[in-house]
Order: sequence, then structure tokens, then C-alpha cells
Amino acid sequence: MILVTGVSGSVGGAVLSELLRSESSVRGFYRSQDEANKALPKVETAIGDFADRASLDRALDGVETVFLVCSPIPQLVEFESNVIEACRASGVKRLVLNSAFGAGQYDKSFPAWHSVVEQRLKASGVPFTILRPESFMQNIVTYYSGTIRSEGAFYAAGGTSPLAFIDLRDIAAVAAACLTREGHTGATYTLTGSEALSYAEVAERISKLTGTTVRYVDLPPAKLRQSLLGLGMPAWQVEALIDLQAFYTAGPGTTISGDVAKVLGREPIPFDQFLHDYALSFAAEKTKA
Repeated sequence: MILVTGVSGSVGGAVLSELLRSESSVRGFYRSQDEANKALPKVETAIGDFADRASLDRALDGVETVFLVCSPIPQLVEFESNVIEACRASGVKRLVLNSAFGAGQYDKSFPAWHSVVEQRLKASGVPFTILRPESFMQNIVTYYSGTIRSEGAFYAAGGTSPLAFIDLRDIAAVAAACLTREGHTGATYTLTGSEALSYAEVAERISKLTGTTVRYVDLPPAKLRQSLLGLGMPAWQVEALIDLQAFYTAGPGTTISGDVAKVLGREPIPFDQFLHDYALSFAAEKTKA
């Protein structure tokens, strides 16, 4: 039995779907009965909270393998450490951790939090595999497609530094392979796409896809901070994102990893394929006559 956490989120949900394709026995960890009621018929459900040890113990009953992912919140280290300890106590045979690109490199923001969790996992004695995905291609849809459709532009503080964006579907496929196949224990995989693109180059690719001009507008960090705070984002999250952007603009995202191909035996999904698959998300809004 495989327990998948974070199944209501993008990563956990994608991993769950990938495992179901392989006919694996899967249990999803949900935060409420309302969420559990939405589970697919083949999915066992467990309801609980990362802060509730008793609910973790119930969810782990009969489980041999765990996929661990937590939302990027201030309690991430505490919550994921709770799961690791519960896995250790229950005798889990394999834990696949969704960490972050830059963990072990950058001592601020989300990479720093994930680095602490990685060290605790390694010290726990639970057999593990660590995944460090680069920035998701799907985040371009989530965060930028609205203004791309309405204004023909998107805004960030990414400077000119390229990023080796990774398709979420590749992350899920790698995670599923590590959960169901031997040979990945003790490994740390950096998951990137096959090419590194700056945001300006992303705009060019979207322009080519849509046949309309899409601009990337680079924001100074102070302007981005002001904008995010104005949208009501919590100050801790704003500062974490600003720090993360500073890390990316320093240039580490240019590195192309071969780890997706190493695990899956194929190259990562190309960026242009991602754009093709999500083309409707970028189509310009039609103005009313």
C-alpha cells in the first residue's frame, strides 16, 4: 500500500493519478471528509492532519511506501518532520520526499526549509528518495495566464536568468517510479526540463503559440513586494518569494539535469509540448463588440 499526502494539491494529486495508471494500491491522505468524498473510486482514503500524530498513525496502518509533500507554509519543517517520525515508528520501507530545487544550496526561503527536512529524513533511518524539482511549467499557467489573456503581458522579477522549467507530469512520473520500482533508495534527484529559458524567451514562445504578441515585464523586487502585499498575500510569503526570486536570478536555474531521463528512460516533456497541451490557457480574451 502506498500513502500519498497532499492529494488535494497539484503535486500530490498528479502523483496519485500517475500511480492509479500503474494499478498500484493507493491511499490518499485528506484533511477533511469533504475532500475525501471527492476521491476516485480506486483510492482508499485516510483523513487527518500533519499536526495530529494519531491520525498519521491511522493513515500509515498497513502502508509500506509514502509520498510526502507539504504546502509551502511556515509549518512545513514541523509538519513534514512529524510525518517522517511517524513513518519511522511504523516501519515504512520507503519514503519519497518532494523537496525543492536549491535545497542544500540556498540558506533562505523555501529551499532552506526543505534542506532541514532532508537532513532529518536522512537521520531518521527511513529508506528515502529525495526529489528536487525546478520551477513548474504549470506555474506559468497558474500565475501568469490571466494577464497574458487579458493584457498580452505577464509580470515577474525574474530578470534575464534562464530557468530549466519542469513539467508537473514529469515530476509525477518520476515520483511514481521511485515509489514502485527498486534502485532509487538513497538517491537525490534534481528534476529539470531539457532547456533553460528566460521569462523573455517564455514570452516569445507563447507569442509564437498564440500568434499574438506577449510581453514579459520585469519588475524590481520592491515593486513585486508592493504588488503582492497589495493582493493580500501574507508578509512571510511575500518575503519568501522575493528571496526565492533572488536565488533564481543569480543563475542556478540554468543547469540542466539528466535525472528525469535517468529515472524514466526518456527525455523530459519539452517546453513547446507543454505550451501545445495548455494552449487554451493562453488564448487572448475576446473583447465584446
